[in-house]
Amino acid sequence: MIRINLKVVLLLCAAVVVVTLSLWTRCGDVMLASRNRKNGGQGAEWDTGNKKMPSGQDAYGGDGIEHGGSSDLQGYEEIDCNINGEYSIGCRKEGGEIYMPFSFLHKYFEVYGKLATYDGYERFEWSHSYSKVYYPKGKYDPRGIFMYFENYNVEVRDRVKCVSATEGVPVSTQWESQGYYYPTQIAQFGLSHYSKNLTEPEPRRTLLEDAERDLLAHWVVPNGATLSRVLDSHTGSHVVEFSSPDSVTSGISLKLDHVLDFMLSLTFKLAVNSSFTVVLQSREKRDQIFQLHYTCSDLLISAQDQHVYHGIGRCGQTQPWRRLTRDLIVDLHKGLAYQNKLKRKLSRSKLKVTGLTFHGSGHLDNLTLSTSEHLSQFYDAAQWLVHHQDSSTGGWPNPVRRRVAPGMADLEPGWYSAMGQGHALSVLARAYHHSGGDNSYLHSALAGLRPFDVASSAGGVLASFLGRIPCCMVWNLKEAEPMMGRIFLAINPHVPFCLFNCQDRKLT
Repeated sequence: MIRINLKVVLLLCAAVVVVTLSLWTRCGDVMLASRNRKNGGQGAEWDTGNKKMPSGQDAYGGDGIEHGGSSDLQGYEEIDCNINGEYSIGCRKEGGEIYMPFSFLHKYFEVYGKLATYDGYERFEWSHSYSKVYYPKGKYDPRGIFMYFENYNVEVRDRVKCVSATEGVPVSTQWESQGYYYPTQIAQFGLSHYSKNLTEPEPRRTLLEDAERDLLAHWVVPNGATLSRVLDSHTGSHVVEFSSPDSVTSGISLKLDHVLDFMLSLTFKLAVNSSFTVVLQSREKRDQIFQLHYTCSDLLISAQDQHVYHGIGRCGQTQPWRRLTRDLIVDLHKGLAYQNKLKRKLSRSKLKVTGLTFHGSGHLDNLTLSTSEHLSQFYDAAQWLVHHQDSSTGGWPNPVRRRVAPGMADLEPGWYSAMGQGHALSVLARAYHHSGGDNSYLHSALAGLRPFDVASSAGGVLASFLGRIPCCMVWNLKEAEPMMGRIFLAINPHVPFCLFNCQDRKLT
């Protein structure tokens, strides 16, 4: 009897030991599961036994401490990161993870990132390139949208000093701080506005004055000034004639209250020393007023405090009628940037046009405010290309010195760009089609093909790849050859550009 009881006791003891050990070994799993629930179930990705790495984790793997464990209680601590034994930067350690400043990663790995806010929540957006991929929306048409250029906004680029009020095209500072006309940029400006005209809704236009039936606007004419409606013999239509001598300091003015319509266009003939001013006002800060002055001068741009000046060229009553198209917000931004005062661009929605004043004397017609004038800006670019083409070579020379790479001679002013030549062909092909067959655009496009048949060593843009395959170069490096005994062939996205451009001319 005693022997039987001893066996029972031994069995019971063994059972207790087994159950105890079983419960003991499961305690860690229960705690880990609890942690996983607290951290959205992500703890499993940190299981070093399964050899998984956390989503987005860098090469540093930590000490195997579960994410969301003791690090949540410890917070973070400052720690030095030694970079390749060369120098140290300040980092942060949180549990088993190391965090490095993005400013260091940006420079070291050439990655990009920015803070963005969506629905009131802020997040950091990381990308390996600032470029965007645009997929074709349909079959390419030389009369239609040029590639993805409807997404371009050339005139707001930092390297654009201003949009010339005499030519209507951007002035670049890419290789010359004083500013110059860069054919590639001008062609991109034209292609961008042509493409936007096809993709954006019809603009909203407000006709302020055309003098056809009577004076539409409520002009304020001070004593000593005159304003009348007259028939112009050249245009065969009625126009506004005004005179506001220097003794009349206030000028002839028009009070306005327009929101979101910031494209100003008008046709005019002004006497020498005449000008007009557009007044912009902040809708939030009523005392914040900006004045854009358009003067009869060759000035590109100047600014002082809240006053911005753009030259519209030489004036005179014997001059022909001219059309002017201005993006008032761009003109304002460029004036503030000229003074290094543009810390943050002023939003269009926070400004309004409150006034327009004419000084001196002259004639004006078709005074309009609108949301956009893409076709006018496109034709400004097309006309510039026609008028500034080298008649002997068919090219559009770049008027600045260009440093390409160390060890290579600089490009002297007058070099040609295959990209610029090609873009110009695409502008001219579209201008020819849209104008209904204006031969000036066709003849200019045909002449623009000549540099593609001339070797770079002879002043053209033609080169060969591996000595066999002909292709167009991005730059003509004739000046570099005496020093290097070779050409600089750029195999990059610009080459497909000029292939598209040549195709445009072929299909014209």
